[in-house]
Amino acid sequence: MNEENISAHGRQFLGRRDFLSQVAMGIGGLSLQSLLAGDGMKVPIRPSIDPQNPYAPRGTHFETPAEQVLVIYCPGAVSHVDTFDYKPELIRYHGKKPPGLPAVTFEGPSGNIAKPFWDFKPRGESGKMTSDLLPHLGGLADEFCFMHSLPTSTSAHPQGENFMNTGFTMEGFPSFGAWVTYALGTANEQLPSFVAINDPRGMARSGKNNFGSGFLPAAFQGTAFNAKNPPANLVRPDSLSPAAERKSVDLLRRLNAKHLEQYPDDANLSARIASYELAGRMQTSVPDIMTIAGEPESIHKEYGTDAGSDLKREYAKNCILARRLLEKGVRVVQLFNGSDPSGGNGITNWDSHNDIAKTHAMQAEIMDQPTAALIADLKRRGMLDKTLVVWCTEFGRMPFLQANGTGRDHNPEAFTCFLAGAGVKKGFSYGSSDEFGFKSAENPTSIYDFNATLLHLMGLDHERLSVYHSGIERRLTNVHGHVVKDVLA
Repeated sequence: MNEENISAHGRQFLGRRDFLSQVAMGIGGLSLQSLLAGDGMKVPIRPSIDPQNPYAPRGTHFETPAEQVLVIYCPGAVSHVDTFDYKPELIRYHGKKPPGLPAVTFEGPSGNIAKPFWDFKPRGESGKMTSDLLPHLGGLADEFCFMHSLPTSTSAHPQGENFMNTGFTMEGFPSFGAWVTYALGTANEQLPSFVAINDPRGMARSGKNNFGSGFLPAAFQGTAFNAKNPPANLVRPDSLSPAAERKSVDLLRRLNAKHLEQYPDDANLSARIASYELAGRMQTSVPDIMTIAGEPESIHKEYGTDAGSDLKREYAKNCILARRLLEKGVRVVQLFNGSDPSGGNGITNWDSHNDIAKTHAMQAEIMDQPTAALIADLKRRGMLDKTLVVWCTEFGRMPFLQANGTGRDHNPEAFTCFLAGAGVKKGFSYGSSDEFGFKSAENPTSIYDFNATLLHLMGLDHERLSVYHSGIERRLTNVHGHVVKDVLA
């Protein structure tokens, strides 16, 4: 070959000295990688994904009992000091302003300490103190693993939702559900691997960010539908016969396969094709999964579809839908209790800056019975043995009132979430906030730690599950996070 036809970079290898120099550098790099690995450097684990079948089930990094995960997310920030984090000092200092607490918080001047708006009582054999605001969930306290010392890095709802659900306060990062389905695929090829069941009132503040795929392949974003609104565009037009539709689908499949042969590495193209093919299968599977009315009367009574407000009835149907999806093998189900992209002041979500006694009570009436029934139903059917349940919100609320005297402001320094089911301890509390529930005190657990623990419970190493994006090895926990081993069963 004529040397003139070789690139400048290629000509560097023609000389013996240059060639040996480049080879030496390469060997040195390999040696360095080996040394770093010996020092504990984590080598990324990237799932092997067939572009034509991105939802195929894939193995975990290590053995774990959890095969599926149910995330119950409550937008708006549930008040931990009025639900699961009992603080007797709030009763003692009620109406007072003890020293050390801030005079101004997220929405302005702070008022006096306020005792819980609902009485706390010991529940179950564990004697866990929970409030009368959520008596049905309180009755399951022996099943739960409470995490009481969660702080977050933001006091704004959109960023708080992003941080909890994607590991970053900014937009554009993959959600927890997307990471799990990217790593593990699904056990049911007739339904999406990840379903987001939005509140009857609409989507949460950060919208699709909470269940988006970010820079992961688009196939792993959550498919959004609920009991009231099934997936769109699945119904065959009356003008098209079943036979004609089958022929159209067969032709489209052949055309797609030929097109994909020309662009085998185009992940977006593969995702689109896989999405359309899944939609075709969903035309038969979704009507079956949506037949909630056919559930036994005892189930409707247990979940509460026959009593209470219209919103409670619709949310209860969403809870039944969540169970049915998990029964069919859907890998991740994210169930939302609360909505409103523009805020809600406790009317459409848990954001109770005013009249918390009324607004939190309204949200609790919607959420408590159906959610507790869902968890109890999973246990009764033996599904908790393989399902991880995560109940969470974006931050807590202050132990004192706002200047208006009726609501609690945002508290990013301490809040409570709980886990249940596969792989976690039962009737257990980890960490604690201070005597007022103002700041995380014992065993502070960052959102990075929380998400690292969730991935671990799903059999995934949070330090090795990563994607190389824009020059950076990206992962759900960024460069942080430790598994909270004390909560593992």
